[in-house]
Amino acid sequence: MFSALLTADGLIALVTLTAMEIVLGIDNVVFLAILVGRLPVDQQPLARRLGLSLALGIRIGLLLAISWIMGLTEPFFSVLGRGVSGRDLILLGGGLFLIAKATREIYDKVEASHEEAPAGAARGVFTLVLIQILLIDIVFSLDSVITAVGMANDIPIMIIAMVLSMLVMLVSAGSVSEFVNRHPSVKILALSFLLLIGVMLVAEGLGTHVDKAYIYFAMAFSLIVEMLNLRYRKRRRPRP
Repeated sequence: MFSALLTADGLIALVTLTAMEIVLGIDNVVFLAILVGRLPVDQQPLARRLGLSLALGIRIGLLLAISWIMGLTEPFFSVLGRGVSGRDLILLGGGLFLIAKATREIYDKVEASHEEAPAGAARGVFTLVLIQILLIDIVFSLDSVITAVGMANDIPIMIIAMVLSMLVMLVSAGSVSEFVNRHPSVKILALSFLLLIGVMLVAEGLGTHVDKAYIYFAMAFSLIVEMLNLRYRKRRRPRP
């Protein structure tokens, strides 16, 4: 079953696919950091672990149902002469959800006033956060699995690559969440990133392919500029 891993081609495919899955998981980690930041500090590690475990479980489940995944690319019906598949509907719904969520979060951070939430609401908020994580995990997992199928032919290699990439995300998620929540300007940048991802998913759902590399490059450039700004503000801060 795992004989493909013992070949040079198998190892190259595993390393390449793992790296690709880590890159594709960036948006998942950022979304997780934004949502988990709404929870009490003592609940955040559990929410991160559950969120990433759900993502891994969904991706492995989708891989094992590979024939169903491939069926999602077949048109269900036509609109204005263009076939609409199940994948298009999922991407469109997920993109609209991300746009609405990111826009609301940006408004909440910039304009809305904040009141202390009642203690009894913590459990309800935790459940709501997990539901939102589950919904967006389905969208991100679909994208991840379709990419994996296009890059490798062996299910074991794809599963191992996803497990390895998820371990990397699990280790880094806490640091990413802490950093994003500690710097409001970085949080707005992260929300803007999610807004761009949402627009891209909507475009994909409508049949227009957008290369993710452009979005990642733009966000990496913006993040580097923001890091320089943070360092500049830190150096300008008056010393006691």
